[in-house]
Amino acid sequence: MSVRVDPAVITDLARYGGDTVSKCFNCGNCTAVCALTSQDSVFPRRYIRYIQMGLKRKMQESLDPWLCYYCGDCSDTCPRQAEPGKLMMAGRRWLISMYDWTGLSRLMYRWPAWEIGLLAAVAAVVLGLFTIPANFGFRLLAQHPEARRTVMLAFFAPKEVVHWGDIIMAAGLAALLLSNAARMTYYVMRNSAAVPLSAYLVELKELILHAMTQKRWRECKTDNSKHWLRHLALVTAYGTMFALVVVFLYWFQVEDASFHWTSLLGYYATLILLGATLWIARDRLAQRDQIHKHSDLADWLFVGLLFFTSLTGILLHLFRLLDQPMATYVMYLVHLMVAVPMLVVEVPFGKWSHLLYRPLALYLAAVQARARQPQVSEVKMAPTVPA
Repeated sequence: MSVRVDPAVITDLARYGGDTVSKCFNCGNCTAVCALTSQDSVFPRRYIRYIQMGLKRKMQESLDPWLCYYCGDCSDTCPRQAEPGKLMMAGRRWLISMYDWTGLSRLMYRWPAWEIGLLAAVAAVVLGLFTIPANFGFRLLAQHPEARRTVMLAFFAPKEVVHWGDIIMAAGLAALLLSNAARMTYYVMRNSAAVPLSAYLVELKELILHAMTQKRWRECKTDNSKHWLRHLALVTAYGTMFALVVVFLYWFQVEDASFHWTSLLGYYATLILLGATLWIARDRLAQRDQIHKHSDLADWLFVGLLFFTSLTGILLHLFRLLDQPMATYVMYLVHLMVAVPMLVVEVPFGKWSHLLYRPLALYLAAVQARARQPQVSEVKMAPTVPA
């Protein structure tokens, strides 16, 4: 099969943060010091070489950027300051834009104003839903004076309407993510020999295991426990909050501010999100770790949106406890104007998509490895032909 070279790849990747690739002379030192590399995945060296040679198709098919957890050992030991870890991060952004059939990821990563604009547009839609319709939100309060004297959140935002809105949003996000994941799978597996269905089924456990634990992060040699534990806490907190809002809203958004069984889960999720995001922000400002030395707008939005989602959630709960109706309603709206854009924009198109793509990459790598096993066995069993 012929190989097509695209000279524009280097210039294109620079717009995703990979502006140091020309410094690399492919010595292989980065691969030698990486604790996660293997005979089948010789990164970062191989992927950097793909970039330098303009092998766009090879870049699309590669899982290497997803198998890298940016511990920074490669960048610390690079003799040319080519920042291999940063290049792998840029490769992940570039791959996200390749998987996304809408083209929005590409616009967001290449022109940051698009990301800000999309977030603002979704926030404006949320604001309009609570201020324009006569039978919903603030205009509905004029018909019910009691709701202006005491908190009646279910009147201001009926749970039935909010619940169905959550379900529709979750279904839309799932459709976008799964369709992009299907494109990723196609790119990765399109040149593989026929893979038996049994390989996909047997290795499903890898997808579930890595999605739930991200345990491969612990194999990194540099600060593995801190980054892994913090990331795991964030994922569990975010997953808990998402489940409370989408699945258990009837029990979570209760009429009074008294303690319910969902309150404990809500407190856990909110406090973890608040604490972890402050911790990450401090590390990004200090820039002590390689993973935090090259933060772009998407990285800061990831932290900022999570922080303000948890902060507005805390203030909303506080105003409810104090029985401050207008403050509660306004903070409820502000909370949604932060949380909904984060979900709609960042989950399918931005940094949050890592939650799906990384475990999927490890799953596909396991499928490929299993598919090669029979071939290896046949080679081992082949009789030796005398000279």
